[in-house]
Amino acid sequence: MKEFDESLEPVFFQHSPQKCARDLIGCRLAWKDCAGVIVETEAYAAEGDEACHTHTRPSARQFIADHPAGAAYVYLNYGVHWLLNFLVKGKKGDGFVLIRALAPSAGLDLMRLRRRKETENELCSGPGKLTQALDIDRSNHGMKLLDDPRLSLSRCSRRGKTNTLACRRVGISRAKDRKWRFVLPGSSFLSVGPDVE
Repeated sequence: MKEFDESLEPVFFQHSPQKCARDLIGCRLAWKDCAGVIVETEAYAAEGDEACHTHTRPSARQFIADHPAGAAYVYLNYGVHWLLNFLVKGKKGDGFVLIRALAPSAGLDLMRLRRRKETENELCSGPGKLTQALDIDRSNHGMKLLDDPRLSLSRCSRRGKTNTLACRRVGISRAKDRKWRFVLPGSSFLSVGPDVE
């Protein structure tokens, strides 16, 4: 089993949203008693990206101004699912990284109870599924990466470069052709398969 021994700190999120989204693939996200390996992310840029909340929501722009890199940006999508993002503030632009899917690795019984699903690939194979499985909601909005010991992001310090594939973003109606969704090729836990093209 891969040993995740290098904790990510806010400086990790001081790059471009695209770099952070790509580099999070293969990292371990742990919250309370549950954890999983990140297999799918999406990047959103605060400037010039019509799909980003900053394009239409002053509150998202204010969030960037008020919070440090690595803060959790949690919002309710279509009034149904909470979605977990991390704030990126870098020299090449600010934005968010949406955590789209995890390969569950700890706390599976709790995840099954919360999701009312049995098979592992139904637990965290989507951004709304994983927040339900991990019990993440509005109360976690604004949480800083190092402020709560129940939250951790880590990677294996001895790992080589993780194989990732850039795909079109999904579930949006604007700027959807940008290949800012990053996936772990071959994973059975993705929310949507990679582009065929």
